[in-house]
Order: sequence, then C-alpha cells, then structure tokens
Amino acid sequence: MSDKLFSQLENIIEEIVGFQVSSTEELEKFRIRYLGTKNVVKPLFAEIRNIPNERKKEFGLLLNKVKFAAENKFADLQSTIQAKEDKRDHKLDLTAPSREIMVGSFHPISLVMNRIIDIFSHIGFVVAEDREIEDDWHNFTAMNTPYHHPARDMQDTFYLKGSTDQLLRTHTSSVQARVMTSQSPPIRIIAPGRVFRNETISARSHCQFHQVEGLYIDEEVSFADMKQTLMYYARSMYDKDVKVRLRPSYFPFTEPSAEMDVYWGLKTERDHRITKGTGWLEILGCGMVDPNVLENCGINPEKYSGFAFGMGIERQAMLQYRIGDIRMLFENDIRFLKQFRSAL
Repeated sequence: MSDKLFSQLENIIEEIVGFQVSSTEELEKFRIRYLGTKNVVKPLFAEIRNIPNERKKEFGLLLNKVKFAAENKFADLQSTIQAKEDKRDHKLDLTAPSREIMVGSFHPISLVMNRIIDIFSHIGFVVAEDREIEDDWHNFTAMNTPYHHPARDMQDTFYLKGSTDQLLRTHTSSVQARVMTSQSPPIRIIAPGRVFRNETISARSHCQFHQVEGLYIDEEVSFADMKQTLMYYARSMYDKDVKVRLRPSYFPFTEPSAEMDVYWGLKTERDHRITKGTGWLEILGCGMVDPNVLENCGINPEKYSGFAFGMGIERQAMLQYRIGDIRMLFENDIRFLKQFRSAL
C-alpha cells in the first residue's frame, strides 16, 4: 500500500515536470489541478496514517517535493506566458502626464506588531529575536514534542530540501527555547517574528504569518499572573471594556493550557464567516510552561515556574482594523495599504 502511494507521488511529479501551457487559461488549469484548494495532492496528506512509522518522514518530504515542484513549474510557466505577452507592440505616449507620487505608510502587520511590543514593554518584557530556519530540536523536541509525538500533526512543517533536521520554524517558541538554554531565570521576553506552516490559504489562514510569543519564568509564577497579564494586554490593545474569555485547550509545551477569545460580533455576513457563527475570535493561546520544557532547557522545574502565550499578528490586525480576509494582508494591493497612512 505504501509503495503504491510513493509511486503515485512520483507520477504526479513527472506530470508536473512535463506539463506545458500556451495560454493563461491552460496556466489556470495547471494551478487548480496542482496548487488549488482541491488539488490532486491534498487527499494524499490523509494517507500518511497508512505509511509505516519508519517511512513517514520520507513520505512527508516527498509531499513537500511535489508542492515545491508545482510552485516552481507554475512560476516558470507564468514567466513564459508573460514573455509572450510582452512581445506585443505597445505604443508609448511620452506626452502623457506622470502618475501621482504615492506617499508610503506602515503595513498594518508592522503597526500591530509595534503596538504589541510597546504594550508589553511597559510591564518589563524585552524583545528576543532569532533565526527563521531552525533545527528540529529547538522547534519541536525542546518544546515537549519529540519525533513520534502526535502533536506534531497539529503543524504541517516545511523542511529544507534534502534535510530531515533543518526546517522553517512553525512558531516562535523556538526563540523561547534558545533563550531558556542560554539565560538563567528570571526571564521575561516577547518573541515577534515570521513563521511558516503548510496550510491551505483561506480567509482565516495562510502558509506564512507572524507571531508574537511571550515567556515569563521566575519563582512562584502562577496562572493568575498569566491571566492578569493577558487582561492588561487585551484592555490596552482594544478597549478597557473589551469582552474576553479563556477556554481550556491543549498545547504540548504548556499545562494547563487555554485560548483567549475576543468578542468580534455578529452584525454582518462577514462577522459570521470570520467567527464561524459564534461571534468570538480566538486571538492567542497560553498556559503554564510544562515542567518537561523547563527540564529540557536546563531549568529546575522544582524551583521555577512560568507561563507562555502566543498570538498571530494577522489575527490581531484583522480584529483591530476590521479586516475580513487574511489574504488582503499579503497581496500588496496599494488600494488596501494606502488606507493605513493615517496610522503613521
């Protein structure tokens, strides 16, 4: 069964490599077949459960190879079609008036990230940054997620070509791991940065996005400390009367774990779509640092405790500016971006 699945992926790669187009319509057919929401590769991700454990990573790397092959082929075909169109005669009117010089502005993601950093800096958190290409230990194992841990299935990972250890980080928790292995408590940091996950792009999710994760470790740190810290954040970021709620959740690196929601509302069709009909929008995950994580990083869990939290910047920007589709934050549409000039 597994050999058949491997063979199927290899055949798809051959199809992609040999695909040729002569028009934008054929190019779109290629995109839908190999990169669209219901592409031919997507059902094979569910088959990973049928692969023997010793070959799961090999199968995952082959899935990534198919995806990269499709993306590279699409880019090549797109360039070919564009080159053909550029050969057409275009008369240039040198007497036409010049376009208006556009004044730049900060991107909404930058605006929100800077705001979050400012809020937490007022209560003693300092910024920690590190690499986007990470090793498996700092990204997963140190965070209480060993190789065969089922929680790894929660995040579809981009591994570097030809490597089983180097990857694009799936969260900025890896920065926390590096700080904990290089510094002694007390630790009070926030780690902003870009992260990557192999997810289907939709109105609510993207394959690359930005996070700010926080970590506080000291003696006698409690869940109540975490709750008050996050309440301070929510009231500073949104409004002192903002409605928030904490729900029990699960993360491999915290125990107990929770998620914080902010009330978005249900006034419009867009509100129903964004909140899935609940009116609530999840803005962050949090919890008490699992003692195994402290021990993995060389910190005595008998003496120290702590809490951690992580939030998606795009989700915060959507809530702050009432943006209904996360894809708008990545399209570089000047009509959208120029709305944020007044926020400078």
